Amino acid sequence: MKQGRKELYHAQEFAKLAGVTVRALHHYDRLGLLQPKQRSQAGYRLYADRDFARLEQIVVLKFLGMPLKQIRSLLTSKSKLGDALRRQKTVLAEKRRQLDKAIQAITNAQTSFEPDGEQDWRLLRFIIQEIEMQNSMDWSKKYYSPEAQEKVEERKKLWSPELQERVSREWAQLFADIEAAIGTGEDPAGAQAQTLAARWKKLLEGFTGGDPEIQRGLNKMWADQANWPDQSLRTYKIKPEVQEFIMKAMRAGK
Repeated sequence: MKQGRKELYHAQEFAKLAGVTVRALHHYDRLGLLQPKQRSQAGYRLYADRDFARLEQIVVLKFLGMPLKQIRSLLTSKSKLGDALRRQKTVLAEKRRQLDKAIQAITNAQTSFEPDGEQDWRLLRFIIQEIEMQNSMDWSKKYYSPEAQEKVEERKKLWSPELQERVSREWAQLFADIEAAIGTGEDPAGAQAQTLAARWKKLLEGFTGGDPEIQRGLNKMWADQANWPDQSLRTYKIKPEVQEFIMKAMRAGK
């Protein structure tokens, strides 16, 4: 960032020098991230040279993918910065791993579609799976605490396309069995419903590993289905009657 020689800068001038928008400065001010040194008699924000360093820290951490609320916490307690950077490095390393897998899937498909190659359309399905997994990481991580995000990334290392396919089949079969139970009027407190609830919990634990922090993030995500991306709604949305039945069964089993 290029620093000028003036002692104080109005927001528009400071934004231009810093390479950000005035709107961003106002947003950072509201969040308590970057509050101007003082205000003019007319109430305009006035920034000082020292504010450039603070803004530089915000821009760098934001570029690394950290949420603004987390950045505010880090800047007020710099002892946490090392741990936060370590966690973010783990997240970015996992993102790179997923991108590398997607690139390799594309390379395999490209080889298959060469003139002399045997065309395997299943390879295109793997490309879609890898890219969708990457997109899923980006939109869903906001529901998890930084600590839970790190744990989720560690558990993803245990995941594979084969495991994903098996788990998807198990979920699909479970949904079908629950719908059948609903159709026959099964009691959510009955033995069959409790068996279905146990299968549900076991499949969930395959993702959470039984970790309560991950489970809390997962609960937040499911409670916010109205704001899910369209693709995720098509992929993960559960029929309301299925969800209602299994929730009743779980409450009855406590």
